[in-house]
Amino acid sequence: MRISRDKYLNDLVARKGNGMVKVVTGARRCGKTYLLFDLFEDHLRAQGVDDDHIIEIALDDLMYERYRDPLALYDYVRSRITNREEPYYVLLDEVQYAISDEEMRGEEPPRLYGVLNGLLRMRNVDVYVTGSNSKMLSTDVMTEFRGRGDEVRVRPLSFVEFMQAYDGDVQHGWAEYVMFGGMPLTLSMRSDEQKSLYLKNLFEETYLKDIVSRNRLRRSQELDDLVDVLASSIGALTNPSKIKATFASVLHSGISTNTIMQYIGHLEDAFVIEEARRFDVKGRKYIGSPKKYYFEDMGLRNARLGFRQIEQTHIMENIVYNELRTRGYNVDVGVVDRRGAREGVPYRKRLEVDFVANLGNRRCYIQSAYQLPTPEKVAQEKASLLEIDDSFQKIVLVCDVVKPVRDEHGILTMSVYDFLLDPDSLTM
Repeated sequence: MRISRDKYLNDLVARKGNGMVKVVTGARRCGKTYLLFDLFEDHLRAQGVDDDHIIEIALDDLMYERYRDPLALYDYVRSRITNREEPYYVLLDEVQYAISDEEMRGEEPPRLYGVLNGLLRMRNVDVYVTGSNSKMLSTDVMTEFRGRGDEVRVRPLSFVEFMQAYDGDVQHGWAEYVMFGGMPLTLSMRSDEQKSLYLKNLFEETYLKDIVSRNRLRRSQELDDLVDVLASSIGALTNPSKIKATFASVLHSGISTNTIMQYIGHLEDAFVIEEARRFDVKGRKYIGSPKKYYFEDMGLRNARLGFRQIEQTHIMENIVYNELRTRGYNVDVGVVDRRGAREGVPYRKRLEVDFVANLGNRRCYIQSAYQLPTPEKVAQEKASLLEIDDSFQKIVLVCDVVKPVRDEHGILTMSVYDFLLDPDSLTM
């Protein structure tokens, strides 16, 4: 099974030979290794690059364990570069294995970054690395590499990538994607039981254990409980104080807000969740708290909850958020105030726009409605969009097969399938 991840491959090809470290980040098992060691290497070979000019090292493989020491890694790579005139491509997978726990916690500077900067000084060497922890990679791209780092963010399979390998129609593909998400390996599994067990074990044995180990957490049960709380409330506004109240009332735990904030940070660093801030559309400013949290992959989220909470409306909202982020948009939760007067008494009602998506000078407002069964529901979903008086695209998404239609106010209603499968759907 071969899935063409053209967006990410094109991102790498566009950055080839730019004199920077290409940092490929993303969650564990989302396809970074396949992108680098299969798709990108095939591209290099197709361009005439000899195999001995491609130096690949998978640091999570025990065969390369000795190269987790940065100095040993540097010596080995230098020994492979025998011609200073011809280009070499250095591909390092899961480089967080070459960063000690002390370095990961910021107690001392990572030696790995010195190694990568040293390789950059060799004019015929092009460096690519992957990693599964944003704290030590994407966060440091602009600092440790002193403007010589270039990040490519890889995510689990989008719906259009998923459908490349799914043998069925779009409605059945959607049902499968909603349940088991976009982790690539699930597409090679035949039974629902096998997929469920794989996702459950991946979350517990890889993601959570890695977070606990890397951050030396003493109370892993609190992290487990926090994940469950966040997974149960995707698309809901929350903050550490609200979560603390839930811990106190439901779990009888005295966890502090600072600990909750730290654990949320760890989950974000491991690419498990992302936050969406609230943005006042008319006031053109951010509102501090509360925020929304979305999961990188629906299959992992569902597995965490034992596939017991498959709320179609919330899951569709999460999938739409992930798609917007995959397309490169910065995504906020919109807030619009409706003001008026009833019998001479002024009032203000706060309305929500599910997503305010920005990319360069482009913006669009999106409502994830799932279904519009009645005129009242139609009016409810469009109410916030009607309060926005700019000329940017305004879209309502439904989970049904419908032809795109624009009303007299310019609001476009379209199928979530068309939105996900058409890369130009936001420019209709």
